Amino acid sequence: MRHQGSYRKFSRTPAHRRAMFRNLATSLVEHERFETTIQKAKELRRVVEKLVTMAFVDNVANRRLALGYLTTKDSVHKLFADIAPRFKDRKGGYTRVIRTRIRAGDAAEMGMIEFLSEVGASAAKKTGSTSKKASGASKTAKAVAAEGDESATKSSEKAAKAPKTATPKSAASKTPKKASA
Repeated sequence: MRHQGSYRKFSRTPAHRRAMFRNLATSLVEHERFETTIQKAKELRRVVEKLVTMAFVDNVANRRLALGYLTTKDSVHKLFADIAPRFKDRKGGYTRVIRTRIRAGDAAEMGMIEFLSEVGASAAKKTGSTSKKASGASKTAKAVAAEGDESATKSSEKAAKAPKTATPKSAASKTPKKASA
């Protein structure tokens, strides 16, 4: 029976594995996205999402706990000041992993791990529209009017760019064809 199979060990000692994830977590907080192997990215999600959840409560104790894991003070400040407030209304799932390519050297699956850019109600406030849950998947009157104005200007631009001497397709297809004898 296979016991203790709840996480990937990456053929590393526990100290090496912890150091690797400390460095990866610090890089993700500082840069908000980077490329690594799919397996490392999936395991990193577990670490980073706990850090973000802890950063919701901004106090000295949580900052010291985060500094005990992350390697720089700047990354701790960014976690508490920028990243955690962005996900305040979200219960989990702050990161995503996107498969990108197969690495040439060892054929490892590579992927991009990143924080979600805009989330829920805060995204709706920034764009000026309502979320699907709040509006029942209907658009606001301002959004519909803005799209109508935008489509009208696009169609007028296309008409201005179109050549004026071109014949319509229907007129070109009605011309008689010569019969070969």
